[in-house]
Amino acid sequence: MTDAQRDVAARMTDAAVALLDSLDDAQREIAQWPIADHDERTRWFYTPTDHGGLPLLAMRPRQQQLTHRLVASGLSRAGYVTVTTVMGLDNVLDMSEGWTSTWGRERGRDPQLYYVRVFGDPSGGEPWGWRFGGHHVSVNHVIVDGEVAGTTPIFIGADPASAPLLGPHPLRPLAGAEDLGRELVRSLDEGQLHEALLSPVAPTDLVSANRPAYGTGDGDLPLPLSAVWRQRFDGELLARIDRVQALAEAEAGLTADHLQALRLTRVPRGIAATSLAPAQREMLRALLDVYVHRIPDELADVETAKYATDDVLGPLRFAWAGSTDVGAGHYYRVQGADLLAEYDNTQRGANHVHTVWRNPRLDFGVDVLRAHYDARHLDPHHGHDHH
Repeated sequence: MTDAQRDVAARMTDAAVALLDSLDDAQREIAQWPIADHDERTRWFYTPTDHGGLPLLAMRPRQQQLTHRLVASGLSRAGYVTVTTVMGLDNVLDMSEGWTSTWGRERGRDPQLYYVRVFGDPSGGEPWGWRFGGHHVSVNHVIVDGEVAGTTPIFIGADPASAPLLGPHPLRPLAGAEDLGRELVRSLDEGQLHEALLSPVAPTDLVSANRPAYGTGDGDLPLPLSAVWRQRFDGELLARIDRVQALAEAEAGLTADHLQALRLTRVPRGIAATSLAPAQREMLRALLDVYVHRIPDELADVETAKYATDDVLGPLRFAWAGSTDVGAGHYYRVQGADLLAEYDNTQRGANHVHTVWRNPRLDFGVDVLRAHYDARHLDPHHGHDHH
């Protein structure tokens, strides 16, 4: 571990301690959770649901500022600007929906309904972690032995994906993820595209959804929209959500056969990087940079170095579904043994983007935490001696 990586962990620790110290007892009871609560720690969302933790809405301005300081400690400057822009888009979305959306709350689209939760004690020397999330944002970090041991999953979405600004240029927070993916797929020749194309129709959401782990068993299918929430819906609200999903799938022409072709398996599918030309492999690296450079530069540089050589990049596979035209529904994923970058843009006339970066071994720092506790003969799910 480099000094720079230790510095990132130290910044997170300082920010988390300052935030917790600013809270009263009632706030802290909500904001701080045992790291041994594995089920809660690995629950994450990207819908406008209760993400678990203390919302900005329940904080004083200084506490909100300290929360933003913690969030910024876990992101690059570009990542932080993107995340805070996405948070502000809830106001734009509220306007586009005629100020009527509720999702069972007084205000359904609310840029203050972003939640922070710290797992464990950041000042105690033992493993700890933190999560920040709300609509279209989920940031998860785990720190073990003074090192940032897990930085995924990290989700960023945008609705609208493109919106007007004053002047000729639109606001497109996730333009890089869209444009670089399309540039790569359009560069493929007919034979390469045949390998890369999973389905002529894109799914209406990420196939991995918000599962704690992905690609298990026979492979994942997209979850029903109503399942990607903390609360369970019933009555008219459930019926409305089901109608929204059914309409989106019908408009896309999505069938059961398409969904089967889109299954997310642990063994990657699509075209291998070894089958790409040198210039196309550079496009793939540029696309990956958009995902890994969400996190602080010191950590992102370590990740990008992993794919600097063709022998390491080679096993990655790039898969596409849907159209390659701007404004039409499309989906892609880049997958390897230790990486999943997944993207979907189909909803609201292909103006609603979801993106996520994941690592099956290091999501929520699971493997590192397990090794830490095994070395001390402790149970990572309960935090006590299991002998």
